[in-house]
Amino acid sequence: MTELLERAIAKLKTLPASEQDAIAAMILEELEDDRRWDESFSRSPDILAKLAATALAEYHAGKTQELDPETL
Repeated sequence: MTELLERAIAKLKTLPASEQDAIAAMILEELEDDRRWDESFSRSPDILAKLAATALAEYHAGKTQELDPETL
């Protein structure tokens, strides 16, 4: 375990049980979400490569436009 994680856990131990559980649930949810993303990407590298190639081809053909955050 890293020093930073040990410090975080030490601080968490000082919180009330309900807050500890809430933070633990958020951490577990985040880890599960990361696992699902990793699994999804590992199953679809060909699809992602095709989408990326299509996007690049459209960009090189001048069929794209720069996004303006003000107009989103």
